[in-house]
Amino acid sequence: MEKSIFTKIMDGEIPARIEYEDEHVIVIHDIAPKARVHLLIIPRKPIPTLMDVSAEDLPLIGHIHHVAQLLAKKLELPGFRLINNCGKEGGQEVFHIHYHLLSGFYE
Repeated sequence: MEKSIFTKIMDGEIPARIEYEDEHVIVIHDIAPKARVHLLIIPRKPIPTLMDVSAEDLPLIGHIHHVAQLLAKKLELPGFRLINNCGKEGGQEVFHIHYHLLSGFYE
């Protein structure tokens, strides 16, 4: 199976602007931002889609939400949107689960 762009970023094969990382996730700036703040929260575990999340992955999903809170506080965001696109019909382009954290929408 070919590595996703996110796995290549985590392996240092592709550069990215990293905002945060720990043993479970990496957070990078989106290369085509849709808002003033547009981050991608990516688990290190390669799970293809939200529909592939298992019961054992639930602590990881909770951690992703916790990281979103930490980033919102760190960046002093007054509000934000946390989005997951699931499957091709749901707009997912990279089949390695990730969440978009957006704030400060362009007018």
